[in-house]
Amino acid sequence: MSAPSRYAVFGHPIGHSLSPAIHQAFARQFGIALEYAAIDAAPAAFADAVRAFFADGGAGANVTLPHKAGALALADEASEAARRAGTANVLTPRPGGRLAAHNTDGAGLVRDLTERHRVDLRGHTALLLGAGGAARGVAWHLLDAGVDTLTIVNRSPAAADALADAIGEPARAHTRYWEDLADIGSFDLIVNATSAGVLGHALDLPFALAGARALCYDLSYGEAAAGFLAWARAAGARYAFDGLGMLVETAADAFELWHGVRPDTDPVYAELRARR
Repeated sequence: MSAPSRYAVFGHPIGHSLSPAIHQAFARQFGIALEYAAIDAAPAAFADAVRAFFADGGAGANVTLPHKAGALALADEASEAARRAGTANVLTPRPGGRLAAHNTDGAGLVRDLTERHRVDLRGHTALLLGAGGAARGVAWHLLDAGVDTLTIVNRSPAAADALADAIGEPARAHTRYWEDLADIGSFDLIVNATSAGVLGHALDLPFALAGARALCYDLSYGEAAAGFLAWARAAGARYAFDGLGMLVETAADAFELWHGVRPDTDPVYAELRARR
């Protein structure tokens, strides 16, 4: 009997990751035997750790903070979503020792919003907080899903301007200064793509940002999203979601890339939500 295929998620830190449990749950749906490890790799050791993993027969890897840009840099080929985001969250081996990079973040976010939460994004005015790798991973997909306008605000204006320039649709995607948040009006959709929650920092956002029927979404989940979601509820937002569903959907995309079958995400999401 051949040994189970080996998969992993790389991050720093990584002990909190739900990816091993998610992929094992997906595998049980199809009777697939696999091993899935969480590998903590400091930034300086990331490239060597990934190469060693694949050289030793690794069949696929997920990548999370702070390595998504490094994952794309390691790859020999990349999907369109990874290229335009400048980051990757999935690495897949190719013949000849090559690596292919993918970014499933944006697709996972939109699927969670539109299919699980039944939100029609068409015509929404959206505020994207942050302009780093997480924001770049979802910005194009929000526009593709029909968001009317995307206002990008980041503490470093240069990063926000660079993202808007990369999108190249000034009528739909534009930037404002963080200092102007109290005066830029309200939005139908507010997406927190900053690392503030992960770092334990408060965003201190004005309540006026949330429109009467606003949907607020944090790309993080669990404790990292708690502060933003508490702000959203206090601001009167109609909906406040964390990124747990996005995590499950992005994992499903990776699973399909590796195994050629798509898992049912709803029972896995429900189980994880019940635990939390």
